[in-house]
Amino acid sequence: MTKMTPITIVAKQRSRQLRRSMTETERRLWQRLRGLQIGGYKFRRQHPLGRYILDFVCLDAGLVIGPTCGSLGA
Repeated sequence: MTKMTPITIVAKQRSRQLRRSMTETERRLWQRLRGLQIGGYKFRRQHPLGRYILDFVCLDAGLVIGPTCGSLGA
């Protein structure tokens, strides 16, 4: 079993929070990515990786999608 560091615990909690509060753009994108709809690839959403949280990721393909939908501010 992997040791959970404080950074990974915080990232995991934050990723759960982000999954519950997706923007409309993220919801629409997730509807297209989920359930092996794109070439049979499995995507994850709000996946913690170290101290970062990836919006959408396909680990098998090594692909990360990070839509910027105005939530980052100006």
